[in-house]
Amino acid sequence: MIAKRISTLIRHYINSEVVTISPVDTSTMKPQNSRRPDDKTRDPDHPRNPGDLTRREWLAGAGAGTAALLLERDPLRAAVRSGGTPVQQASTVVFTNTTVANPDTVQDDVALAVEGNLIAAIGPTDEVLERYPGAETYDGRGKALFPGLINCHAHMRAVVARGFNEDFGFPNTANLAISPASLLEGEEGNLMVQVAALEAITTGTTTIVEYTGNVQRQAGVLADSGLRCVLAEGIRDAENVPGPMSTQAMARTVSETPRFSERLRDEGMQRINDLFSSWHGARNGRITVFPAASLVETSSPELLRAVRDFAETNDLGYTIHLNQSRAEYEFMVMHHGLRPSEYLDRHDFLGPRLFAAHARYVNHEEIALLGSSGTIISHQAGMAANRGISPPIPELRTAGCPIALGTDNNTNDVFEVMRTALLTERIRRNRDGDEVPGLQPQPEDILADATQGGALAVQQPDALGTLEVGKKADLIVVDTLRPHLVPAGRIISALVHCGHPGDIESVMVDGRFVMRDREVLTMDAGAILREADAVGRRIWGRVLEASPLNVPRLTRNG
Repeated sequence: MIAKRISTLIRHYINSEVVTISPVDTSTMKPQNSRRPDDKTRDPDHPRNPGDLTRREWLAGAGAGTAALLLERDPLRAAVRSGGTPVQQASTVVFTNTTVANPDTVQDDVALAVEGNLIAAIGPTDEVLERYPGAETYDGRGKALFPGLINCHAHMRAVVARGFNEDFGFPNTANLAISPASLLEGEEGNLMVQVAALEAITTGTTTIVEYTGNVQRQAGVLADSGLRCVLAEGIRDAENVPGPMSTQAMARTVSETPRFSERLRDEGMQRINDLFSSWHGARNGRITVFPAASLVETSSPELLRAVRDFAETNDLGYTIHLNQSRAEYEFMVMHHGLRPSEYLDRHDFLGPRLFAAHARYVNHEEIALLGSSGTIISHQAGMAANRGISPPIPELRTAGCPIALGTDNNTNDVFEVMRTALLTERIRRNRDGDEVPGLQPQPEDILADATQGGALAVQQPDALGTLEVGKKADLIVVDTLRPHLVPAGRIISALVHCGHPGDIESVMVDGRFVMRDREVLTMDAGAILREADAVGRRIWGRVLEASPLNVPRLTRNG
């Protein structure tokens, strides 16, 4: 049965001319250790999702020869609607009579042309159409094009804890007898990643940094999603430090000097090297690989040096969790005599290639070090607000730190993070004595964080972050004829303050639509969500049966 369906699927793609098979040019082939992950020899643990086969059927029954043919298909080049109909897209697309909104400039009633994977022209609609007479046109009336949002800090499998992990602090005080993540079976972790990717696409993200250990296990499904991805492999080499350090009590449990393991360090660096060899530059350059240290408190000076050296040798960025709890800096002072940023500075880890996540509890001296080194801060405003924290973003900006945005656990919606970032920073500035409360930052500043700041963090400022001729065609199409967006004196302000992800009509990554008319083209959203819902119900049924939640409600008067 499966073999017959696969055979039908192959004929379907060949007959629809969605797949193009060309002779192999051996002169451009990469050496074995740099092969693309979609070669026949790639790791079989990272299968593709071929059309109308379910994920479980494919994993269970696809033969090697059939798999080799189907693995060549990039969902961006051969998108298939959930009903099984191939989506044809011309090599050139012109968005007509539209608004092009960048953080610094808004152009009304213009056209934007996409040729291949690049923005080829922006100008009067008649002139652009005359230049590209055979282009596919997208009616942009009542629409605005924005740069795709860049999520610089995500843990996508963590969506399994959605509706729980947001509300019990850090450390989590719910005291569950069973961890929800521990109940994921087989490929269900990758199913959570697919749900997260769906959320990211439908909320306007075009680039996402997935930062975790053993990220290789989800590389395939992320590549298939059509997103531009940075795979950040987080490693540690501490043998006796539990991390992340979340409570003072936890910090005090490590009574002896932290011990670091050369074996753990070498194994971690090998994972980074293997991931880089397999995936860096894959899918027409959409997939990149960065090294990462998991946590300050679990990293030796030698590990920090190895991560930075790898990044510099291969012209990459790198990342780390920094100052995410009081216990973290207390632990570092207790065992190293230095606060976290001082420790990183002492061991030459700070710098413009580093984007450090959180910086929630940095003091004035640390802010000065981060600023003078040009370290980028990835600000997870939504998660910080969930934790009841407003990081010192104004002081970090003033010191010289570029700011990018991320989501962290449970959610992958950078659209909502923008609004939270704007409001919480204004509250922080008012607390610190701004003469005119509510004046800064402006929505344009926050959009710049989510686009240009993110592009800087992922080391692609010349390719991403704004809609300009010559840059990658990573963009979102916003329907501006919505009751909450009309009228709008400033479309960027209206969108950040009043908009919501449902306003996003289409999403393009690398010049190809991954969502069009609110339908995701690279995944079967309905099937994924139904399966994820069933898995979630099973997991949470067992979790709550083992330890019912005690929700700490407020006392109500009257």
